[in-house]
Amino acid sequence: MPVVRVLELVGQSHKDWQDAASQAVREAAAKVSNISGVEVLNWTANVKNGEIVEYKANVKVAYLDDTP
Repeated sequence: MPVVRVLELVGQSHKDWQDAASQAVREAAAKVSNISGVEVLNWTANVKNGEIVEYKANVKVAYLDDTP
């Protein structure tokens, strides 16, 4: 029976929130295979001088664990 595991990560980007979420998925994909989905939990940003300077996305990445 396959097992689904979940990693929780924070992606960061200077571009936008979508890129921040994509960064988190890319980071997860570098460590695990079989990613089957992602859930975005929270969008946040760092602000400097009244401007957003860094976007952040808290995400949960689900993947199939194929270890016996």
